[in-house]
Amino acid sequence: MTSNPFLPVVRKTVLAATMAMLTAGVATPHLVTPALAQEQSRPPAHGPASVADLAEGLLGAVVNISTSQTVKGSEGPGAVPMPQLPEGSPFQDFFDEFFKNRQGKKESGPQKVQSLGSGFVVDAEKGIIVTNNHVIADADEIEVNFSDGSKLKATLAGTDTKTDIAVLKVDPKAKKLTAVKFGDSNKMRIGDWVMAVGNPFGLGGTVTVGIVSARNRDINAGPYDDFIQTDAAINRGNSGGPLFNMDGEVVGINTAIISPSGGSIGIGFSIPSELAAGVVQQLAEYGETRRGWLGVRIQPVTDEIAESLGMKAAKGALVAGVIKGGPVDDGTIQPGDVITKFDGKDVHEMRDLPRVVAESPVGKAVDVELVRKGAEQSVKVTLGRLEDGEKLSKEEVKQTKGGDAVATASVLGMTVGDLDEAARAQFGINADVAGVVIREVDPNSPAAERGIAAGEVITEIAQESVATPKDVMDRIAALKEQGRKNALLMLASKSGELRFVTVRMD
Repeated sequence: MTSNPFLPVVRKTVLAATMAMLTAGVATPHLVTPALAQEQSRPPAHGPASVADLAEGLLGAVVNISTSQTVKGSEGPGAVPMPQLPEGSPFQDFFDEFFKNRQGKKESGPQKVQSLGSGFVVDAEKGIIVTNNHVIADADEIEVNFSDGSKLKATLAGTDTKTDIAVLKVDPKAKKLTAVKFGDSNKMRIGDWVMAVGNPFGLGGTVTVGIVSARNRDINAGPYDDFIQTDAAINRGNSGGPLFNMDGEVVGINTAIISPSGGSIGIGFSIPSELAAGVVQQLAEYGETRRGWLGVRIQPVTDEIAESLGMKAAKGALVAGVIKGGPVDDGTIQPGDVITKFDGKDVHEMRDLPRVVAESPVGKAVDVELVRKGAEQSVKVTLGRLEDGEKLSKEEVKQTKGGDAVATASVLGMTVGDLDEAARAQFGINADVAGVVIREVDPNSPAAERGIAAGEVITEIAQESVATPKDVMDRIAALKEQGRKNALLMLASKSGELRFVTVRMD
């Protein structure tokens, strides 16, 4: 193969031209390979260059919450109460040693216990501040400390234990306030940058940055769990502080962490603004929440239940019972229905329904899509008020108790008894759970075969409420007279979670 005699000349010409363009400051053309093109199309791997400007404009709206609680003094060793320092505080060892040395000294009077948390201003004109309920719970005095060093006394406007949110009020005329606004937490995606501001370990305003690690987290903190998980450093004392998006809007309220030591390990949880904003508005306006109420008891839809109902997939919330006097006590919704959509919002699993119902206005007429006996249909429901429904449920339990008193009864291999305060304390049963407690289960009984355990509560038998051991005996006897071979029980766990169980009666 002969060489091309013109190739050296071409190379020299290209080189000379390139050097000329470099000398003249002209950009040189270059070849782009497929691999290089793909690399150039990728987004930058680094985070934001700086959040200094963003933080500077927001620090004035974030506050430290200082509370004090008066505890009764007494005489004797250890009478002086130790301050409630944030876990991991550098002063912990000092106070431990100090209070040990004071043992044996007498206490002459009441003492005040201090605690710290975070919060943020959402309405400068009205002096409205948001924090966590657990930050101010049982406090006698609440003081708000601002980033400029000023302080104001605060009064409690309202609290909501279900979402752990509290609203405070300060005098807006005493100081010019800076407020922040809620953003749309629904727009936050996993991987989006967020910034947390708060009062960790009582150190004062602290800024940390991270990303949204996960959404829709259920950590069993309450009935409406839907937390944003973030790896932005959140520590003790950050509770009640805001989680900002990169537009400076509040997309979450920092409220909990997972940590064996009390320090951040990169797993923090924030109440999403979608849930918090409505609660804050109601607490500020009414001093209480006004949630929608459907008046049904629900349980998860398992694969077995879905198959038996002719559903293609296990989704929705199974109606386990209807509360008497509730919004759907007229037969609009019936036990055995599976609710799949509420007011245009899909109900993928059981825990979705209480949240979307609670977020709906009281008195609103909504469309509910459900599956009944294998057929899909839509019904119209006018919502009641949850707080009224809770009172109604308690009153219903009181009215159903009566007749000949029976302390305990043995049925279907179970020993059942009244759900009194002693039983609640013994088994750790929540105050809002009603029915008949199961005290013992024979390990060789049909009940044991179905996984029923002591401490569970029978709330219904064959879709009828039971409140006393006598009610249980009467219902089982009636089923046997009807020739039934199985009893359908609705059981409540200690925390109130419901499930259906069938037990043989032979």
